Amino acid sequence: MSAQQPGEHELEIDWTRCDGHGLCATLLPDDIVLDEWGFPVLNGRRVTAGELTNARRVTLACPALALRLRRL
Repeated sequence: MSAQQPGEHELEIDWTRCDGHGLCATLLPDDIVLDEWGFPVLNGRRVTAGELTNARRVTLACPALALRLRRL
């Protein structure tokens, strides 16, 4: 399967990198909310094919490079 084909994906956070900037929650509010300290909380569901482009944008926009989009 090529990188352009939709498949099963999920977002992951690398906690060793995350600084709690909150940009991810602003860009993908249906999948990421911020906790009381400003750190992201993922909703735990898989990224749908329709959300894949936006999920890729969010991972690239993270200032700390703490988000990953993992193919299942």
